[in-house]
Amino acid sequence: MYKYDKIDQQLVNERVAQYRDQTRRYLAGELTEEEFRPIRLQNGLYIQRLAPMLRIAVPYGLLSSKQLHKLGDIAKKYDKDYGHFSTRQNLQLNWPKLEDVPDILEELATVEMHAIQTSGNCIRNITTDQFAGVAPDELFDPRAMAEIIRQWSTFHPEFALLPRKFKIAVSGTKDDRAVVQMHDIGMEFFKNENEELRIKVWVGGGLGRTPILGTVIHESLEWQHALSYCEAIIRIYNIHGRRDNSYKARIKILVKAIGIEAFKAQVEAEWAHLKDGPLTITQAEFDRVSTYFEPMPYETLPANEASFDLHLASNPAFAAWVKRCVHAHKIPGYRALTLSLKTHGEAPGDATSAQMHVVADLADAYSFGELRVSHEQNLILADVKLSDLFSVWEKARAAGLATPNIGLLTDIICCPGGDFCSLANAKSIPIAQSIQAQFDDLDYLHDIGDIEINISGCMNACGHHHVGHIGILGVDKGDTEWYQVSIGGKQGNDASLGNVIGPSFSADEMPSVVQKLIDVYVQERTPEERFIDTVRRIGMDPFKNHVYAENTEVSA
Repeated sequence: MYKYDKIDQQLVNERVAQYRDQTRRYLAGELTEEEFRPIRLQNGLYIQRLAPMLRIAVPYGLLSSKQLHKLGDIAKKYDKDYGHFSTRQNLQLNWPKLEDVPDILEELATVEMHAIQTSGNCIRNITTDQFAGVAPDELFDPRAMAEIIRQWSTFHPEFALLPRKFKIAVSGTKDDRAVVQMHDIGMEFFKNENEELRIKVWVGGGLGRTPILGTVIHESLEWQHALSYCEAIIRIYNIHGRRDNSYKARIKILVKAIGIEAFKAQVEAEWAHLKDGPLTITQAEFDRVSTYFEPMPYETLPANEASFDLHLASNPAFAAWVKRCVHAHKIPGYRALTLSLKTHGEAPGDATSAQMHVVADLADAYSFGELRVSHEQNLILADVKLSDLFSVWEKARAAGLATPNIGLLTDIICCPGGDFCSLANAKSIPIAQSIQAQFDDLDYLHDIGDIEINISGCMNACGHHHVGHIGILGVDKGDTEWYQVSIGGKQGNDASLGNVIGPSFSADEMPSVVQKLIDVYVQERTPEERFIDTVRRIGMDPFKNHVYAENTEVSA
């Protein structure tokens, strides 16, 4: 993984010292709240409902065991002994003291971490596939490109105060796991008929108050121009994006307002001044950055392993975990595995400091000292030998990290919601927990198969409810919390936005509402269909009719 050079470390150290003095001046009354706000946001600090929240950057979701150990130490020392992994592959601390944040940032800097540009109207954390580098369907390992984009976008003077936040995702696989279509810029790397590396560039995607899937702006961009083309897009957005209305400030609104052809014409005109200039990525520079992601020291192993097969045949609990949590690997004899942060009854995406240390130790012992954070708010060990899987499972299970529910209904994506966030209209975590309680039978979950539930506490859509097979949105209805339900959303190559089924529901009704949606699916599905397939085939009406047939406590 990427290691800081002297310039990287100096930049981060100087930012820590700068922010320490800015915090001192604010606490001494030398900076007003209005003056301090943009400063703390650029350093990842929000003021939430009950306490500050610090968002720590995990570039493209890649962590070393040393870094995760440090995050566990920080969570124990400065927070309430846990952290929350977000859908942007970052870590959030929900309870740090404002005056402690400079100390936290200083500790992060000792392990090559920071919180720079995890908030504010700037280019945020670059995200990619959690299986980058090991996925069998990978056409191009996107991590070096993600790192190049990260370096270009960090402290970019022209883009430090954009009309609104800006998110970029890169993907190099046949199956899109980086949800490129729901980003401001999505970059889909592929090989053309001549085996030349190209990029399909998507623009104008985003969720929130106005969910829009991105539109292709360039079908086949030469990879060397990734930075210059991004720069041209963001320049046009920076000039013409609305600053008078924060709800209409994202690039998706601009693209929709003027149309993709007019927007592309402006981008191409701007790009003409940038193409083949200093932003061109040379092969030498790409190779230099790629050396930080060189292949792991894999052993030559057989494709099958006798002890693994024996455990699989004799231990049903282990077999269930392998079925849902273990993934194919491009190297024979190895597997990637997902450690579930969706233990029933716990807040989705949360990990205690003790669990962080366990995962870091597992990474050291079994996965070359590295791990990943997924968009689905779980942790991944990407390089585990088949012969080690049973030992990893036993240790993960003891730490509450081996729930065999990856891809199932209780593998819920969920924002912190009204328990923490001052923007939320309603709580998210209790809804997730009540649904988990409703569907606590793992045999039943395995029978109904892949279903994605995404929950957001407000229209900002941090839980990505628009692209959940079942999406749940907290809505504002005075002093009570209500929830709007949509179905038919999906991420991936055939991404779609869900449609609201009707009037919203009270919190108490939500488990039974989800149960009724599942009942229709179980009744109507064909043997090979997932929930999303059935929804697309029969439409919304059967689900809607069954849900509302016996409901008397609904609110428009």
